[in-house]
Amino acid sequence: MKLIKSLFYLSNIAIILFYLYPGSILGCFFYKDCQTQPQLTRDFIIFSSNHVYLFIALSFLGFLSFKNNIKAIFVYLLILSTFLEIMHLVIPNRGFEMADLLGNILGVIISYTFLKTFYLRK
Repeated sequence: MKLIKSLFYLSNIAIILFYLYPGSILGCFFYKDCQTQPQLTRDFIIFSSNHVYLFIALSFLGFLSFKNNIKAIFVYLLILSTFLEIMHLVIPNRGFEMADLLGNILGVIISYTFLKTFYLRK
């Protein structure tokens, strides 16, 4: 359990760094172009797929790390996802996108729903 909690904390730090960096760290690394964002899959209708995947993974780590306080982690993840996307309004070379914010929130909701369903079946 300590390993999962450590991964959750490290993931939070990494996500905050990636979101607040004025450009794309992964684009710099993979494409030698800090303005290009790698795209894992095509976006879902109005949701950014990369953001959905990222917040599903982060949410699972958070919910597994804090099983006794899932509602507080749920609220934390919603606040974090909203704050990070709103920060793109003031960070150079970044832009606020509603599809990204909706992708963040959908990722949290998918993880929450999956885990709640799993715990109810037990």
